[in-house]
Amino acid sequence: MLARLVTGYQVRDDRQTPHAVLHTGPHRVLRRYGPPASAADRPPVLLVPPLAVSARCYDLGPEQSVVAELAAMGRLPYVVDFGDVSRADAHLGFADYFDDIVPEAIARTLADSGADRLDLVGWSLGGTISLLTAAAHPDLPIRSITAVGTPLDYDAIPPYPAVKRALPPGGTAVVTETLRALGGIPAPLVRLGYRATAWERELRKPAYIVAHADDADALARMQVIDRFQSTMPGYPGRAAVQMWQNFVYRNELAGGVVDFGDRRVDLTALVQPVQLFGSHRDAIASWRAAHHGVEVLTGAAQVHFETVEASHLGLIVGAAATAETWPRVAEFLAALDAADGDSDNR
Repeated sequence: MLARLVTGYQVRDDRQTPHAVLHTGPHRVLRRYGPPASAADRPPVLLVPPLAVSARCYDLGPEQSVVAELAAMGRLPYVVDFGDVSRADAHLGFADYFDDIVPEAIARTLADSGADRLDLVGWSLGGTISLLTAAAHPDLPIRSITAVGTPLDYDAIPPYPAVKRALPPGGTAVVTETLRALGGIPAPLVRLGYRATAWERELRKPAYIVAHADDADALARMQVIDRFQSTMPGYPGRAAVQMWQNFVYRNELAGGVVDFGDRRVDLTALVQPVQLFGSHRDAIASWRAAHHGVEVLTGAAQVHFETVEASHLGLIVGAAATAETWPRVAEFLAALDAADGDSDNR
C-alpha cells in the first residue's frame, strides 16, 4: 500500500458537499451549501477563508467538512472563495478583502438568504479579515464574529520575535523589497512552509500508512489533508508586505489599531459579540497570540475565548473540531438566537 500511495494512488475520489455557486468573479466566488429556506429563521453563516489557503479548508471531504458541521447545527453556510493568486494579483492588499470582497459577499449572502444579518466565521487569517471587516464597516449587518486560530499578537508566535532580533540594520527594508520583487509569497513556498509546521506528521506518514494499510477510511482522511496542502495558493504581493510590516514587524494587531497607510482600522471599535478559539498545540497561531484578542477587542459586546487542544487545521476539522469546536460555536450562536428572541418579544 505504501508504494501505491507514493505513486499517486487515490483511496477515494475527491468529494465535495453539494452546493450552489451564486456568484463568480475575480477572487470572490460565493457558494451556498443548502437551500435558502433550510434555516430561514436564523441568520446565515458566511465563512471567510485565510489568504494563501484554498477555500476547500471548509469542505475537505466527507467527515472533514465545516459546512456539513454547520448544516448539522441547523445553520445555512455560505463560503466566499478568494481563489488562486499570481503575480498579476500583486496589487491586492488587505483592504481589497475587508473593504470590497467580503462586504460584497455579505450583501449577496443576505440577498440570497432573505435574512437581514449574518454571522461571520473565519479560520486563521480568515478570522483577521472578518474582524477587520466588522471594525472597518460598523454599518454592515454582521451579528457576530467567530475567529478560530486567529493570531492577534505576532510577538507571541515564537519565530517572529527571533526573526526581528536577528535582522541587521536595514533588514526590514530588505524583506519588504524581496516580497515586492517576488510579487508576494509563491504557492510552492507557502506549501513548503505549511508542511514544515507539521513536520512530525510528514515523518510519521510512512509508518501511519503501514499501520493503517487495511483501514481505507483512515487513509482517505490522510489523503484529504495531503490534497489540501498541495493546493494552497500564494500570498498576493501587497498583502504579503502588509503582513510583514503591519502584523509581524510592527505588531499592530496587538495594539488594536492597524495603519495600512491609506486605510486605518481600529479593532477596539468593533462592537459585535466575538468568539475566539486557540490551542496550545497550534504551531502557526499560538494560544497566547489567539487569546490576546480578549485584551484587544475592548469595544465588543462580549468576547468568549475557547481552548480546544488541536493542531491549527485540527481546530476546524477532525475529531477535536467535531467534539469541541463546533458544539461550542453552536452554543454561542444559539445564545445569540435566544437573545434576539427576547429582544423581539419586548
